Parts: sequence; C-alpha cells; structure tokens
Amino acid sequence: MTAADGIWALVPAGGRGLRMQTPLPKQYLPLLGRPVILHTLERLCTHPRVRGVMVGISDQDRHWPALIPMLANLPKFLGKYSGGETRAHTVLNGLKSLSKHAKSEDWVLVHDAVRPCLRHEDVDKLISAVGSGPEGGLLAFPISDTVKRVDNEGRVVETVRREGLWRAATPQMFRIGALANALESALMQRIEITDEASAIEATGGHPRVVACHADNIKITLSEDLALAELYLKQQQGKT
Repeated sequence: MTAADGIWALVPAGGRGLRMQTPLPKQYLPLLGRPVILHTLERLCTHPRVRGVMVGISDQDRHWPALIPMLANLPKFLGKYSGGETRAHTVLNGLKSLSKHAKSEDWVLVHDAVRPCLRHEDVDKLISAVGSGPEGGLLAFPISDTVKRVDNEGRVVETVRREGLWRAATPQMFRIGALANALESALMQRIEITDEASAIEATGGHPRVVACHADNIKITLSEDLALAELYLKQQQGKT
C-alpha cells in the first residue's frame, strides 16, 4: 500500500435487530449513555488512516434524525446514504455514494454498526496484512470450541474438525471497485451474500483472514450489550 491509497469506511445500518426483541433497533440501544452506533462511528472516524466514513440508513428509519446533533463534531463523517433491501444492497449503495469522494482503486473498510468495541490496533493489523495484496481480507476469530453439525430436530449429525475454521468479523477491507463488481455480480446471479468476503469469494477471490481481539463483538442479544459495556470500560482503563 502506498501513501496515495485512500482508505474509507462504510457502516451498513439498515437492519431492525429483531433478535434483541426491543422497541429500538439494536444500533440505537444505549451503551454507556450513548447509542451503540455512535461508539462505532467514533472508532472509525478517529482512526488516522481513514479518510472518511459514511453510514447506510433505511429511508424508513425514524430514529436516525435524533443522532444528527451528536455527529456534528465527529471528524471525517461524510453523512448517510439510503440503505437497501439487504446488507449487500446497502453496501453496494454505499460504494456508489462513496465514489463521489473516493477512487475505484481506493480501499473500503465495511464495518458492522453493532461492533462498537473495535480497536484501532486491529484496524492497523488488517491494513498492514492486506494492503499490499490484490484481494483484501477481513478480521476474524479462530474457532477454539468443538463444533457440531445438527439436523432439523437438534440432533448431532457429526463433529466438524475445527482446524482452519474462523468466525468472520468486521471490518472487511477490499478495493472499492472490486467489491462493487463482486456485489453486483452476486446479486445478479442471486447468490446468497452473508458478508463482503463471500461476494469476493464468489468471483474466485481468496480474502486473507486476520485475527482480531476477542472484544470485537457483535451486539446481537441483550447479554451482548452488557459485555460490550464491560469491554469498553476495560479499554478505557475504568475497571
């Protein structure tokens, strides 16, 4: 990676977070007195290598406007764009919006709105590991537990060898043009895309996996919120 290579960030935040079973989408739940998504945006906007950050919000989202005053002093925040029907659509919309600021060969970090504990040092590791290669990569966790495959009735079918198995996390980092082409191709072919790396894989690419800290958790269930609070306090040296 050269000094001329720009690094940008997208935060797709069009989901409703139904598994939390709360009136508020999970990205707006309070975490240490502020919405989860605000912590996430701060982590990206304050990273020295990131040039700008955009967030994908559904046009039907009634909660976003309340956050706008909180974002006034957030460095490098470029604003919101319209989210899409799925995560893949939302990210693709973001890449098109980002093209007003970035070049096709620039890099984009796509990060979950509900991963508020992201460490700058993990972003640094990702940039260092994949910035010199053509195919990009992602932060992830190596699987250490025994993994079981089960049938529709919850019975164990087999024990899956965990060697070489990782749990994908974010950010995921790819060239803007390459990711846009991969997403457009996958959507046209109706290929199921669960993350950005899977779109790149569908084109024959082999993204690199980079281990990150265990505290880069995704808030999905109510107990995750308490864990994220603990991790943030630890990172701030308050525990």
